[in-house]
Amino acid sequence: MLFHSREFLFLFLPIVLMGWLLIRARSQTASLWWLVAGSLVFYSAWDWRMLPLFLASILINFAAGRYVSDGARSGRKATLAAAILLNVGALGYCKYAPFLLRTLNQFLGIALPTPHPILPLAISFFTFQQIAYLVECYRKRAGQETFLEYILFVTFFPQLIAGPIIHHREILPQLRAPERRRFDNDFAVGVTILAIGLFKKCFLADTLSQFANPAFNAAHCGFTLGVTEAWVGTLAFTLQIYFDFSGYSDMAIGLGRMFGVKLPLNFDSPLKSTSLSELWRRWHMTLDRFLSEH
Repeated sequence: MLFHSREFLFLFLPIVLMGWLLIRARSQTASLWWLVAGSLVFYSAWDWRMLPLFLASILINFAAGRYVSDGARSGRKATLAAAILLNVGALGYCKYAPFLLRTLNQFLGIALPTPHPILPLAISFFTFQQIAYLVECYRKRAGQETFLEYILFVTFFPQLIAGPIIHHREILPQLRAPERRRFDNDFAVGVTILAIGLFKKCFLADTLSQFANPAFNAAHCGFTLGVTEAWVGTLAFTLQIYFDFSGYSDMAIGLGRMFGVKLPLNFDSPLKSTSLSELWRRWHMTLDRFLSEH
């Protein structure tokens, strides 16, 4: 499911939102489990075969985080290193092993068997997020969270697919708060931001793709493009990617706000940048923060 798909907007989102509201009136804990269940359904809707690896990653990292957060235990640094290597290894194997082996076979003229692993959806996002959590546990800034809090922190569906990459300290206090903000205020703000994101994605990015795709398809097929066609295709593609990611970032923030959670800003008008380094910092703000802090 995509955020702008009919299945998401008119089936999944209303069911999860209404269920969350009804259950929250009786039990805060049960409402959080409802969000976890909904998030896992959202993730499984892409391909249910990805779910076991996703859950295994959550269980292993939660256990490793608990271990390295205990200052009395020996081997904390080795456990942290092993957990990070396991995360990075799984990410590298799933995303890059087939490409690297095909390249090696072509370069050396050999025929090593090439694996075809299932590529878990959003593996980069949940890998980076959990590595950041492990580092925070090692620094004794985290590690006391319950399993419910941790699994919701990782799986919360508004930020699961395209970010932002969040710290546990940004979302868990909001979920624990005994006095939640008024639903109608959050809902109104969230729907507004969601609508802005939908407009950017469906009306701007998708419209621009109608100009970008023909130019790139023609070039791929070997046709020579004129100066005008090449520039139109290039500029249209640039703006398509711009509004696509900007729209998804807005939709994530809007959806989070509908559930009473303020997600961090992840996209800050990068085309206003005056340098490449500023462009990078503005384009994916939480990824830049992750790389600079860890």
